[in-house]
Amino acid sequence: MTGVDRTDRDLLAALEEGLAFVPRPYRALGESLGLGEDEVIARLERLIETGVIRRFGAVVRHRALGYVANAMVVWDIADEDVAAAATVMTGFSFVTLCYRRPRRDGWPYSLFCMIHGREREVVLAQVAEVRAALGAVVRDHAVLFSTRAFKQRGARYRAAPALAGSHG
Repeated sequence: MTGVDRTDRDLLAALEEGLAFVPRPYRALGESLGLGEDEVIARLERLIETGVIRRFGAVVRHRALGYVANAMVVWDIADEDVAAAATVMTGFSFVTLCYRRPRRDGWPYSLFCMIHGREREVVLAQVAEVRAALGAVVRDHAVLFSTRAFKQRGARYRAAPALAGSHG
């Protein structure tokens, strides 16, 4: 990692454990490293600006909060309409994630969004609301409800240890 010093590495390692759920999480993180809150924030801003940290956000364990009807909705929308469609989607408070992916053979969908809900019927009604708002730009869509939960974790910045007996 170019331009990353030892303090940055220590900060990244500490950040892997997540921020404390306290009123001043950057202060608490800094205290664990012997840094001031302002320095932690400045370093994080620089790491984001330089691309060392590409995303920064919370990991929410939806099922633990009672959100058991979680749907990935995939949309087939013409490439020239994707940006406008994403703007419409993200205007809905119940759309918790929206991103674009390249199309693949046999998979025409390029725009994805997540809707987390407590009841399947409510989520389906919300999908219908988004569908109606998008109008004619939608060529097709599919609603994919989660059937199981995988371990959720934040970003990992440290290199994984080499496997025993591996070469190379």
